Amino acid sequence: MVLRALFLAWSDLMRPRIFGVVLLGVGLTLALFVALQAGTFWAIRIFAPEQISLPWIGAVPLAPALSWSSLLLFPIMSIFLMAPVAAGFSGLFAERVSEAVEETHYPAARGLPVDFWDGLLESLAVMGAVILVTLVTLVLTPFLGPLASVLYYGGNGWLLGREFFQMAARRHLHEPQATALRRSLTPQATALGVLIAALLTVPLLNIVVPVLAAAGFTHLYHLSASRRPDLRG
Repeated sequence: MVLRALFLAWSDLMRPRIFGVVLLGVGLTLALFVALQAGTFWAIRIFAPEQISLPWIGAVPLAPALSWSSLLLFPIMSIFLMAPVAAGFSGLFAERVSEAVEETHYPAARGLPVDFWDGLLESLAVMGAVILVTLVTLVLTPFLGPLASVLYYGGNGWLLGREFFQMAARRHLHEPQATALRRSLTPQATALGVLIAALLTVPLLNIVVPVLAAAGFTHLYHLSASRRPDLRG
């Protein structure tokens, strides 16, 4: 069920309505990281000493070296911060993706839109949690070794699975019922979340993964509903 949901989501990416959301997500993601990179570059140029003097070496340009070296932050940020950015952006375009997926694949079982601000606030809360998991993983990496990857993918997979599945389920169920269903499908939602977290670490590909996740968890909800008569509708 998990792999089928992911496969269907991949096939949806080139549909015109969903591809438009992909372009929006690409623009927002690139704009965010370019802004962060530019801010870091110019902050170093403004506040760092122009040069320092070292014994036996003399004057060494510091600000130019540090500012240009900060360009290395861009690929690093894309790996470690793409998961929280995806969680934050999910509240912006998950609704549009879910609506397009349901109109195409499940026209007889279309849900109702979730309030934008509720979804956004929930997304921001999860984004903070994902950032915390990422920072904890980075701090503990020297002590955990290979287990750090398990913590990173497992923690982010659970959080992303929780967020995206909850949003998909809330289109059809009240909050308590959506939460109960999510908990009953925690292994499946987490497994799909881990796959999403893994794809988020692939440069360039990761900028389309938030849209892929929204589509994938919409499919996961409907595939699980097809196996439960009480959720059909």
